[in-house]
Amino acid sequence: SEIENPVTPQDEKLLIKTDSPAIELENISFNYPSRPDVSALNKISLTIEQGKTVAIVGPSGAGKTTLFELLQRFYDPAHGAIKFHDVNIKDISLTTLRDKMGMVAQNPILFSSDVMHNIRYGNPNATDEQVYTAAKHAHADEFIKQLPQGYNSFLGEQGVRLSGGQKQRIVLARAILKDPEILLLDEATSALDAQSEHHVQAALEHLMQNRTTLIIAHRLATVKHADVIVVMENGEIKATGSHQQLLASSPLYQRLCELQFNKN
Repeated sequence: SEIENPVTPQDEKLLIKTDSPAIELENISFNYPSRPDVSALNKISLTIEQGKTVAIVGPSGAGKTTLFELLQRFYDPAHGAIKFHDVNIKDISLTTLRDKMGMVAQNPILFSSDVMHNIRYGNPNATDEQVYTAAKHAHADEFIKQLPQGYNSFLGEQGVRLSGGQKQRIVLARAILKDPEILLLDEATSALDAQSEHHVQAALEHLMQNRTTLIIAHRLATVKHADVIVVMENGEIKATGSHQQLLASSPLYQRLCELQFNKN
């Protein structure tokens, strides 16, 4: 069913500074329309405090990506509620909700236009100076300046071909410029060479400072630095805790560490 914009959105409630959690998932369940008999998420409850970094781990098909889709309201849960600072996200206008979230996906999406436009998409009102600053923080300024037309170089079909690490840094510059309250990262450094990965990690650390961040984590280093780790399997949360707590208490987490993270 279509995602509906609320008729009388309660966006102004988000302006009131409260100590409420950044995000609360209250007993949410969800099935994809294409697979009605498979539960993608099953009775998920989770509270994410303001400014914390939460790593989400689990085998593929655990529901990690689905969670991100529901937070951005590409779908609505069948049951339960998602709250953003105590306001049900169904009561917030889609524009406001998505403005407050920045998503950095595994496959960076770039538009067939110049570098400037690609970064400025994060904040269409940004000045050129702000774009350059964001690019510097994203470790992108150096390689952009070496492109044939610098920031005016055209990307896409007929334009400059960028490496995976360069694309990722342009998308990170876009997210830095957007300055979202909630950062959603599908950690995508696995496909990068060591030098690119170093640059992307440094950019991510800058972006994550003083921000509520949810990361679908693929690296042990990320997991170790998180405030809270959420272990998912088959659409359910199996355990939450710190790296050390989970190593001691969760066989699934131990197995993930051995299988998934030992390479990194």
